[in-house]
Amino acid sequence: MWHDKPDYNFLKFICYFCFILLTTYYFQLNHMQYTAEINVMPLRELLDPQGKAVESSLNKLGFHAASVRIGKHITLKIEADSKEAATAQVEEACKKLLHNPVMEYYEFVVTE
Repeated sequence: MWHDKPDYNFLKFICYFCFILLTTYYFQLNHMQYTAEINVMPLRELLDPQGKAVESSLNKLGFHAASVRIGKHITLKIEADSKEAATAQVEEACKKLLHNPVMEYYEFVVTE
């Protein structure tokens, strides 16, 4: 039923809902999702005790392992404006959190 006064709460809700829809649509238009495959490995100059233990066990089992290095593989999904922006984000994440520069190095690939 119509009233003499408009329902401002309802109008506020409609405006807010439209704002959410438009910002979500805008975000989806301007951001793509990228996948970063990151490998973090012990520095080549350092002894890798875990790798040595696995190498020894493999040789005892009859496998002829010459060199075993144990590291970490990390997969990240990143939303960014471009591949360059995604690459910069991954580089920063690796430097700040994902590797220990004293003992490890990292390498990564970013794909769409």
